[in-house]
Amino acid sequence: MGVTGIGGFFFRAKDPEAIRAWYVEHLGVGSVPYGSWETQAGPSVFAPFAVDADYFAADRPWMLNLRVDDLDGLIASLRAAGIAVITDPEWDMPGFGRFARIHDPESNPIELWQPEDPEG
Repeated sequence: MGVTGIGGFFFRAKDPEAIRAWYVEHLGVGSVPYGSWETQAGPSVFAPFAVDADYFAADRPWMLNLRVDDLDGLIASLRAAGIAVITDPEWDMPGFGRFARIHDPESNPIELWQPEDPEG
C-alpha cells in the first residue's frame, strides 16, 4: 500500500477562473469543470526546501514543476504570447533534463522540466 501519484494540486488565487483559463490556454493544464487533465506516467519529485533556500523566490512557499515533452516549442509559444521565460544553463542536469521558468499572472512560480530521453 502506498501513494501511486499526485492526484491534484490545489492553491488559492485572487481570480480562480482567470488563472484556470491562463493555465489551460498556455500550458494545457486543467479544463472545465474540475481542472483535470490526463498526464503521462513518469517521475515526480516531492522535495521540501529549507525556508532560506534560493532555488525559487523566498516570498513564495511553493513552486509548481510541470513535466513537458517539447521545452523549446513551449518556450517559443509562451514567448510569442508575451510570457517571460527564464532559462539558465546551470539549471540543466545531464542525465536528468532541461529546465525553464515562468510565472502565472498572479506571480506564482512555475518550473518547466523536459526529462532527458533515456534512449538518447
